[in-house]
Amino acid sequence: MPGFVKMATLNELPPGSAKEVEYEGRIYALFNVGGTISAIDGICPHQGGPLADGPLEGTCVTCPWHGWQFDVQTGKTPLGTRIKQAVYEVKVEGQDVLVAVV
Repeated sequence: MPGFVKMATLNELPPGSAKEVEYEGRIYALFNVGGTISAIDGICPHQGGPLADGPLEGTCVTCPWHGWQFDVQTGKTPLGTRIKQAVYEVKVEGQDVLVAVV
C-alpha cells in the first residue's frame, strides 16, 4: 500500500510549471496543467533525460535531450504502447502536494 509524501507546495508549482523531486533515490517529475497536478517517473527511458526540464504543451512533456514525448497524466507516448512512464497518484491537501510512493 503506497504512502503519500509531501513533494512540493502549490506556490512552488504554479500552472504551466514543472518541478523535479528526488525521494529515496527515485526522481519524480511534477507538473501543473491548468491546476491539475500530475506526477510521473522523472527520468526519460531513452537515455535518462530529466523530464521536468522539458517543455510542456498541454499535457505533453518533451524530453529536453532527444525529444521523446509523454503525457504527464497517463504516462503514454506517441512512440507506441510498449513504452510508458510510471504515473503516481497525487493528492493536494491545503497548499501541500502529496505523491504516492511505494
